[in-house]
Amino acid sequence: MRITCEPISVVLGGNEILRSVSLDTADKKCIGIIGPNGSGKTTLLKCIYRVLKPDRGAVFLDGTDMRTLPVKETAKNMGVVSQHNYYHFDFTVREIVLMGRSPHKKQMERDNPEDFRIVDEALKTVEMESFGDRRFSTLSGGEQQRIILARALAQQTKCLILDEPTNHLDVKHQFQLLKLLKKLDLTVIAALHDLNLAVSYCDYIYVLKAGVLKGSGTAKELLTPEFLREIYEVDTKIIEDAESGKIHILFYKD
Repeated sequence: MRITCEPISVVLGGNEILRSVSLDTADKKCIGIIGPNGSGKTTLLKCIYRVLKPDRGAVFLDGTDMRTLPVKETAKNMGVVSQHNYYHFDFTVREIVLMGRSPHKKQMERDNPEDFRIVDEALKTVEMESFGDRRFSTLSGGEQQRIILARALAQQTKCLILDEPTNHLDVKHQFQLLKLLKKLDLTVIAALHDLNLAVSYCDYIYVLKAGVLKGSGTAKELLTPEFLREIYEVDTKIIEDAESGKIHILFYKD
């Protein structure tokens, strides 16, 4: 699935949060969006998954303007893992993951054995299969994040949108999550704070600062010490692994 943003601008509270930001994904690639706090990463993702409507520009799903698509049709193609997930009722883990099946259901249609099979498989994929009967509110932040990913997997979409998916996860589960995303054979767009995780797992990176797209490309061609100082105002050193060819970023104090 290909997602294209043709220059998007967003104004909130009189402030221009995004300024003519363009994005174009390749099918079944992992796209990283990085940048300092307040750079517009979450706002861009919300425009892509239709929580926000751009003031200018448009988002296209395989060439179709998403404004012309029913929201339910978008949900069949795009799963979302957002930063914050709150529920007013005390749902079980299995009930939360079952919500991922709703785009595929007719009004008032009941869950069936196939839905439960898909939910169990999604929980197994994120290594939470023994948590099905637990209350979502009793889980740690990292456990909740993995359940929300399972819910997105249960949607069986062609694309996943993730906003800081490694928040609350320990190092082991950060790497497990990103390895899983690479294996899924889906188009993935993820906003990430950890630059070395973005370098390791993203095929292509977009860099935002103050709502402006400052650059895009592969990690190796884009993330130079000079560029990183411009974006983050810190000094760095780039080390390239001789075996894998991947780079690693070291950060220095002033």
